[in-house]
Amino acid sequence: MFRKIGLVRLFAVATMTVALANTASAGLLPTNVQVDPEAGNFRWTYAIVLPTDMKLQSGNYFTIYDFAGYVPGGEVAPPGWTLSASKTGLTAPLVNPNDDPAIWNLTWKYTGATQFGQVGLGNFWAISTFQNRGEDWFTGQTNRASDGFLDNNITTTDVPVGQIIIDPPGVPEPATLALAALGLPLIGMARAFRRRKAALAA
Repeated sequence: MFRKIGLVRLFAVATMTVALANTASAGLLPTNVQVDPEAGNFRWTYAIVLPTDMKLQSGNYFTIYDFAGYVPGGEVAPPGWTLSASKTGLTAPLVNPNDDPAIWNLTWKYTGATQFGQVGLGNFWAISTFQNRGEDWFTGQTNRASDGFLDNNITTTDVPVGQIIIDPPGVPEPATLALAALGLPLIGMARAFRRRKAALAA
């Protein structure tokens, strides 16, 4: 009897979880990132979508954080969008991405007519001197279609990162060489002492 009640409760909880998951929504999302050579640099193209149950209004925006090697002037966006670049922000309330103040953030703000999801918003691109991929934050702000309230979301996306220099294997650091140089005479003295002691014992 108790086992049946437990199974019924478990089924009810699972059903409620699925229902809540189906009604959950998120704001602007990057669905694809492509990197292509561009006049000695690299063009980073982001495909952005507006999910179901959301709407895009003038003033909404999204930010890609820590876009290393940013080259101003090479950016392109669909009609109705403007780009601003700054070392901090623009960050929507209630989200808390890590933001390196030494690296550019790219924010695209919408100025066009209201759009309702689910719809692809097109491709947004910017130029970087780097082609290596890393992962960093993406935040967006839209409005809920049901009541018009602001919706702020945060996720991750691919971003350019600088070259990482790694010392070649087998090349010791100067400090290691110095310690080895100090240790070799001591090892030689210890061996000579052991031989002398063995000779005296014989």
